[in-house]
Amino acid sequence: MNFSSLIRTHWAALRALLVLTVIVGIGYPLFIWLVAQIPGLQHKADGSIVDVGGKPVGSSLIGQLFTDAKGDPLPQYFQSRPSAAGAGYDPLSTSASNLGPESIVDSPVGGADNPADAKPSLLTQVCTRSKAIGELEGVDGARPFCTGGGVGAVLSVIGPRDAGGVVVAPTEVVSINEPCDTTAQPFLDTYEGVRVQCAKPGEDYSVGQIVPIKGAASSPAVPADAVTASGSGLDPNISPAYAQLQIARVAKARGVSAGQVEQLVADHTDGRTLGVFGEPRVNVLELNIALDDKFPMKS
Repeated sequence: MNFSSLIRTHWAALRALLVLTVIVGIGYPLFIWLVAQIPGLQHKADGSIVDVGGKPVGSSLIGQLFTDAKGDPLPQYFQSRPSAAGAGYDPLSTSASNLGPESIVDSPVGGADNPADAKPSLLTQVCTRSKAIGELEGVDGARPFCTGGGVGAVLSVIGPRDAGGVVVAPTEVVSINEPCDTTAQPFLDTYEGVRVQCAKPGEDYSVGQIVPIKGAASSPAVPADAVTASGSGLDPNISPAYAQLQIARVAKARGVSAGQVEQLVADHTDGRTLGVFGEPRVNVLELNIALDDKFPMKS
């Protein structure tokens, strides 16, 4: 290839680069930005920022915590669902817990010498949250497969097994999510005639058959979205059922009737998108702002 051909080839490549840069790097982003400025889309494109008195207080698309400096729920506000995104609703750390239905055994099994190393299973997280919400809202926080202490009701049953791997004659039964340093008595006295023991910190009970115990709490008073985090960790909404559960506490804290708060919840309950997609929902930030506006706290 001679010098003139080399120049023509590179000049053609440079022109293609410039044209594509203008189209893809400038034209397309500019077109998308202009579309986003169409009335009805602009607010969402700008982040759906919610202002109070000219000051931004959050986004209606991103949840946030309504807690005090110690992390305790503020009684005068409706609480959001749990979040696994960073310290809670961190847009830069959006994520789920990556724990699924089979996560029922706390890690390390049976506890650890250093409690800070313990990693609760999804089941124990759900149980702990349900117990705490039950105490906060004045309802029964019990739910299936949870102990009264708020951890997963799971046993390690040790003994000879049949061909299918099922223990046929238990010789030892351990409540593996209840270490001896945190509980005086296991949630269950006996299992198939064998006394249930609490787990000893640092011991490995994975040799046993893992058996979750359902218990008697078949219809939990605390809704599922109150004890499970969303996939993004940023969900700004809660279910109408969870909102209803909080009405009495919020009304008492603000010195108004439950009926007044219930009407406000109804006003801020949205149905399914287009009537078919998703579930009815309540935006927590918008509801709490409406509370402050209509029923401000008395100093």
